[in-house]
Amino acid sequence: MSIKQKALICIPIFLAICIALILFFPRVVLDDGNVVGWYSVIPPLIAITLAIITTKLFLSLGIAVGSGLILSWTQQNFSVTGFFSELIWFTRAVTITNDGIDLFNMWVILFVLFMMSMISVVIASGGIAGAITILSKLAQGPRSTQAITSLMGTLIFIGDYSNAMLVGPTMRPLTDKYKVSREKLAYIVDSTSAPIAGLAFVSTWIGYEVGLFNSVAENIGLDSDGYSMFFDALPFRFYCILTIIFVMINAISGRDYGTMGAAQSRAKNSGDVSASDAQVMGGISADLNVSENKNQLLSAFIPLMLLFSLILGGLWFDGEGTGSVFSLTSWRDALSNANNVKILASAAITSFVASILCGLWISKMSFSDIGKAIKEGLSGTLLPIAIILCAWGIKASCDKLVTGQYIASLLSDVVSPLWFPALVFVVASLTSFATGTSWGTMAILIPTAIPVAFTLDNDIYGITTILCLGAVLDGAIFGDHCSPISDTTILSAIVSSCDPMHHVRTQIPYALTVAFVALICGYVPAALGFPFYIGILIGVGIFLLLFFGLLRLRSDKG
Repeated sequence: MSIKQKALICIPIFLAICIALILFFPRVVLDDGNVVGWYSVIPPLIAITLAIITTKLFLSLGIAVGSGLILSWTQQNFSVTGFFSELIWFTRAVTITNDGIDLFNMWVILFVLFMMSMISVVIASGGIAGAITILSKLAQGPRSTQAITSLMGTLIFIGDYSNAMLVGPTMRPLTDKYKVSREKLAYIVDSTSAPIAGLAFVSTWIGYEVGLFNSVAENIGLDSDGYSMFFDALPFRFYCILTIIFVMINAISGRDYGTMGAAQSRAKNSGDVSASDAQVMGGISADLNVSENKNQLLSAFIPLMLLFSLILGGLWFDGEGTGSVFSLTSWRDALSNANNVKILASAAITSFVASILCGLWISKMSFSDIGKAIKEGLSGTLLPIAIILCAWGIKASCDKLVTGQYIASLLSDVVSPLWFPALVFVVASLTSFATGTSWGTMAILIPTAIPVAFTLDNDIYGITTILCLGAVLDGAIFGDHCSPISDTTILSAIVSSCDPMHHVRTQIPYALTVAFVALICGYVPAALGFPFYIGILIGVGIFLLLFFGLLRLRSDKG
């Protein structure tokens, strides 16, 4: 769909929403007596509309933040001093906050900088690629090859980009050897990278997610910090959890359906791992420094183990953990009390130094090679940091205009808490699909959807709020999986030497299957009060029935 066609659809919808609000809900009186105007929804509405039309996230969020600044300025009667006071307010909001001096945002940026740099050095040292090469020897056929690829994608949880760049090129020779289609390889790479990075409590994602959660917690007055909220939502990440399980069951069963089934049949029967009309964009392999040298394995093992140890130990001691270290309650209390993001950043800095020393002494890297790796790592932080700054900007706009409370007051009497998490999942999915970015979707929806959920929970930190935290993150990843303009979707295709559109076409039926099960068996039952594991177990049962029952029966008849 062209930009003009998107504009013809999105702009009338934008105007219709604005007109409806002006006519029916021009002002809303909040519980505290404050009056909020309809225009408070303009910044997030502009962000979503422009992101869908232009697919340019930074431009869309930038204009949205600018509109928020101008709308806030109107309350200062358009005075020059008022404009500069609003500008200073916004600047402080995304840096050191307006309530004293809080370096939380600075620690988040430091964590992203040093985490990405450390990963880059570890990859360049050959440690992780060497470990993958050794594990790949377990592959003896198509099914075991797919299972090993899935396992590798799950074990490498430090980042979606690093996951894809390591697993795809390393396993491609083996999947080609055993006639596994390039589409299937791209699917496994894509469907294990973002879900596992989003679930892992140590990854390039965690600082971003914790930052968003911490901001919304302050906005709605929660005592919980972002890290604790992340762990609260973790059991309810139905799409991510079920996606990883689906990939494993699918690989072990050796059966496929839909467009993926056709691709696998082609590869098996003709030996053509790529379709005849595929436009392969190439792959990444030369820079991985693959080796079986056991010494090089230490170049990855030492920095990563140091990272995990420092994070776990730091959270426990800084949070004054008491009781057994195997007690979930003890860890929950420690995480609530610890200065989480400061510990994450400190651990990343220390591990970064360790990765340099290991690269020099163990992998015998030169200073120039390490410098190149650091430079590549730092360049990789530009996108995450830019998105983080935009996220803080849109959050500041929503805070200033009280957007969340306005939307919450409109929906609290008409939207049931039972259906709201499922609705949030769908909206997040559509936004991510249209914009091609999971992180941008989180930045847009968390500041607006979570206050609504909090109101539906009668202003307590209840199950609706926790479910919606997971629904935003999961919906963002699901939409990203289906989007042909997603950077991770394209990257997964590139590293697997697969045509990107062929990858999208074969992945969508599988992603839709998991998303449907997550909605019906996960979010709705959980909102009714059923334990989270009930939905996961039902989902696993459906997948087993599908691959070992229905598809087996069909193949036997065939």
